[in-house]
Amino acid sequence: MNMSSSKKWLALAGVLCGAIAAALAYFGNPANMAFCIACFIRDTAGALGLQTTATVQYARPEIIGLVLGAFAISVATKEYRSTAGSSPAIRFVLGIIIVIGSLVFLGCPLRMVIRMSAGDLNAWVALIGFAGGVATGVVALKKGFTLGRAHVTNRMAGGVLPVLMLGILALLIFVPSILKFSETGPGSMHAPLVLSLVGGLLFGAFAQKSRMCFAGSLRDVFLMKNFDLLCVIAGLFVVMLIYNIAMGNFKLAFDTPGVIAHSEHLWNILGMYTVGFAAVLAGGCPLRQLILAGQGSSDSAFTVAGMFIGAALAHNFGLAASGTAANAETGEIVAGAVPFYGKVAVIICIIACFIIAFGNKRSEGK
Repeated sequence: MNMSSSKKWLALAGVLCGAIAAALAYFGNPANMAFCIACFIRDTAGALGLQTTATVQYARPEIIGLVLGAFAISVATKEYRSTAGSSPAIRFVLGIIIVIGSLVFLGCPLRMVIRMSAGDLNAWVALIGFAGGVATGVVALKKGFTLGRAHVTNRMAGGVLPVLMLGILALLIFVPSILKFSETGPGSMHAPLVLSLVGGLLFGAFAQKSRMCFAGSLRDVFLMKNFDLLCVIAGLFVVMLIYNIAMGNFKLAFDTPGVIAHSEHLWNILGMYTVGFAAVLAGGCPLRQLILAGQGSSDSAFTVAGMFIGAALAHNFGLAASGTAANAETGEIVAGAVPFYGKVAVIICIIACFIIAFGNKRSEGK
């Protein structure tokens, strides 16, 4: 079944992915997070010791499942192609930029939509920045931006990331003592391992078949007036909206304690502007990068590697924002905030995106 063949099938893929995210939230994942690529990569980086923030360390089976699910379905449907292109260092840097922007906002585009479905007005504000970033990336594409054409390469090259993910899964199942686990905070909140893994596998398969991409959906609207991929996002949003209302999680507000969000609107906008811009340049949002890497793209594997390093940098150097929370002793609401160095990092990332976007033209590759 080709889920990208019609808007009906695309919407169904979104509904199924939304149902998976809702189930994971119901069975233990942070309710306000459910399924977040940037946050889960950050947690997994913490479990591997790449970052040392004790509250966000857990090898998320969902990330492993996404890659393996995309790999399995692409092999089964003969869509697996081991490819590699050019500019691996730039793709690596774009991965770092994507995650830094995400952790200043406190979520990837997937989590932005999930937060929107729970009434978080900060996420709706951030959507302005994300759309603006994608639009800027589209301008660069029209001006001739390219990182080079991908070429078919050794089949084993495309399987490197899936094998690495299998390695992390083996550690999680057979020698968990070698990994780090949070005892409190978001990292300590998770659905059962088997459910998380199966959810990731299914989500990865549906995302691969539907070409789900949060940046790509808006890129297609701006570039070609094509709204097809928005059907996937709409399906996921509707399911999560119904789930949040049914579970009493829907709160139309700013500064809601426990949502892991902040109300520094400028930095919500700029954080997601950075993500949207970098995602278009890299060829897909964080979710799409994992899916493409799973189906054989070494280019996306470099971007994923950059995302892991970006998560480590964001927490080791105090770039990630904090969420609004209630003081455990006094009950006083403490507003979330973006640290000074996080703001500096976002500005540097935006400048880097402009340099990459308008410094790589098709004429240079001839």
